Amino acid sequence: MNDESMNVDLVSALTSAVRSRRPVALLTVLDGARRGASLLVNGDGSTQGSLGNDELDRVATRDALGELDAGRNVVRNYGPRGETTPADLVGASVVRVFIESFAPPPRMIIFGAVDFTAALARVAKVLGYHVTVCDARKVFATPKRFPMADELVVAWPNELFDRIGGDLGSRDAVCVLTHDPKFDVPAISGALAGNVGYIGVMGSRRTHDKRLERLREVGIGDAEIARLHSPIGLDIGARTPEETAISICAEIVAARSGRSARPLSATSGPIH
Repeated sequence: MNDESMNVDLVSALTSAVRSRRPVALLTVLDGARRGASLLVNGDGSTQGSLGNDELDRVATRDALGELDAGRNVVRNYGPRGETTPADLVGASVVRVFIESFAPPPRMIIFGAVDFTAALARVAKVLGYHVTVCDARKVFATPKRFPMADELVVAWPNELFDRIGGDLGSRDAVCVLTHDPKFDVPAISGALAGNVGYIGVMGSRRTHDKRLERLREVGIGDAEIARLHSPIGLDIGARTPEETAISICAEIVAARSGRSARPLSATSGPIH
């Protein structure tokens, strides 16, 4: 198969993945003898095409999966056989590879059809999230109350996690806004069982302490509990549902970027 026909196949595979909302990354050599060589990396690690060397393909695929999970586009430098350390690259012919991520929108799963949920869903949509609202009470989880949600699920948390839990990654968020142990404990347990990047739980400190007791009773350990953001949100003095939604989303952004939540006026250096 020549390069031209291979590239046609890659474009077709890329188009199919994007239309199906499956995560995929396209890797392209930017210069040199292999300029234009491309490798398609699917979210499950399977590949199509080649950058010109099996070892380079292997290393670049590994890196592409990390960038795809973060939803980033980057240029990476490699040696002809996938060398990555500065010492290995000295004197080598550097291969510049553009990694372009085609990732579906990050997901926010909100458990609990309450007033705060409507406000949080609105703010999350502004930030580009695909929002799912889940509650076992059909009378509360209605399109009329949550018209901004992309998906309304009337189910128990374990039923939803059985369906989508394995697809959630570091860009995604789970927000538990209920105060019912029958619902929030399985919701938290289900979120902790996966790789979701942010898990926030609403409630007072006293409520959270009681919730921790119940979580430990079902076998949740300290390392898992440390992943929880509770009480949920940043301390900005929020009172209304809308202000609370902003505080929650601000905490999610800070957690995802690894930045502090201090005012920019109190920091120095780059702001991005």
